[in-house]
Amino acid sequence: MADIHDDRDEAVAPSNEVATVDDHSAAAPATAVVRADRIPNPGFPPHRPRVTDLDPKKEKQAERTISALFLLSIVGSVLAVVAYFAFPIDEANPGSVRLNNLFLGLGITLALLGVGIGAVHWSKALMHSHEEVELRHPTRGSDESRTKAVEIFSQANKESGFTRRSLVRNTLIGAVAVTPIPAVVMFRDLAGQDDPVALLKQTMWDEGVRLCRDPSGTPIRAADVTIGSAFHVIPEGLAELEYHRIEEKAKAAVLLMRLPVDELNEDPAKADWSYDGIVAYSKICTHVGCPVALYEQQTHHLLCPCHQSQFDVANHCEVIFGPAARPLPQLPITVDDEGFLVARSDFTEPVGPSFWEIAR
Repeated sequence: MADIHDDRDEAVAPSNEVATVDDHSAAAPATAVVRADRIPNPGFPPHRPRVTDLDPKKEKQAERTISALFLLSIVGSVLAVVAYFAFPIDEANPGSVRLNNLFLGLGITLALLGVGIGAVHWSKALMHSHEEVELRHPTRGSDESRTKAVEIFSQANKESGFTRRSLVRNTLIGAVAVTPIPAVVMFRDLAGQDDPVALLKQTMWDEGVRLCRDPSGTPIRAADVTIGSAFHVIPEGLAELEYHRIEEKAKAAVLLMRLPVDELNEDPAKADWSYDGIVAYSKICTHVGCPVALYEQQTHHLLCPCHQSQFDVANHCEVIFGPAARPLPQLPITVDDEGFLVARSDFTEPVGPSFWEIAR
């Protein structure tokens, strides 16, 4: 019995020895474990100086090469601007489009490649090349660390030679400043060259022009328009246009509807703009120019599906809901000797969005 008691005491006695990973015996609770297979930090490989670090002539040569690339970027930007004006696009000549795209693209390519390759070559050949590790901290650094950061920035400036290598610095600044110029020049095409009021006010509609179905171009008789029906209308002759067909359709598209005469509240000044309850209004929403294509025959409302503007056909297409700023322009109509619906004149106000009213 005494022997058994001694063995038990020996088994449960805590050991002061440190167990390692190689020791597969069970460690007692709270016993420290030291990993014997921890991978040591290899550190950085020895620094290998570059040719430009060893030979001042190679360093100067690399500096001239980088400056030449930046100058090439400037030349490319200037070439793009010159090509934009020297090779204008003529809609009647497809070859002009190819020439314009070719030389404009070459200029922009040289501008971007020059500044890009020059910056990469600068960092590879002349800037500081020692490997470093910087630990990032998620919180604001202390004043000492912020002061140290300023010192590191100054040191990086010194090692890169940005302030010392004036030739590289000046050509880089010039390339970066000139590169956006081609884009700025091309942005001029986004603005209209003429007065938008005159452009939007003048359409293909004129006195005697027949109202035709879209897209077939079939003329419409007044007898074909029944109460509750709606027709998508284009001016006669639109399909025969050789140029600007889409632009003209975008301005001249019309919705034709027929309401009971007693439900049509007409302005006395526009009483002759309709014919026996038949009215025609521009299909182009006065908000941002979306097509107003949904007609509710029970309420006589037109709905723009893009931004939910609603217009009351029975009351001069006035805005009853949504962001549209003004009613849809009305096209004055009548019938000719053969019973076909024709326009009395063009629209008396600009069609489409009301952006032009901002400056008025």
